[in-house]
Amino acid sequence: MADLTDKASIRAKIAPCLWFDDQAEEAAKFYTTIFENSKIVNISRYGEAGQEVHGQPPGTVMAVSFELNGQAFAALNGGPQFKFNEAISFQVKCETQAEVDYHWEKLSEGGDKTAQQCGWLKDKYGVSWQIIPKVLFEMLDDADTGKSQRAMTAMLQMKKIDIKELERAYAG
Repeated sequence: MADLTDKASIRAKIAPCLWFDDQAEEAAKFYTTIFENSKIVNISRYGEAGQEVHGQPPGTVMAVSFELNGQAFAALNGGPQFKFNEAISFQVKCETQAEVDYHWEKLSEGGDKTAQQCGWLKDKYGVSWQIIPKVLFEMLDDADTGKSQRAMTAMLQMKKIDIKELERAYAG
């Protein structure tokens, strides 16, 4: 198997590997268009060796190494045996409502609209994301339980997080 990292990515001791049926390259290209400081690092292809095990024609994309905002990822075309579920998700911590709106719009495009709640969404590949404004963490960690509980109650009523509505609830 080809090395799936470059020198910058090799510094990351832990990198998520996403198992796709056959959309690894498409998904990596999609994600790298959304996040700044992102790139495809390497694409490995299946060869003739091991074809009796993997069953893929030689030249088919096997794995893609990519970075999202400098974070190393791998995507594997492993077949239809495994599907994504909400047990694993990626948090996108946002500074502003504009950033929340941007990531929500881009990542939810073509995704499951019924899987949107409390800042969570499922993209068109079935990967779960949490689009969370950093201020939400601050509100929920507030020692004033009245404020933090009001923020929590407001957040639980939302699909995409609305910072102004959170602030209103938090303030009482």
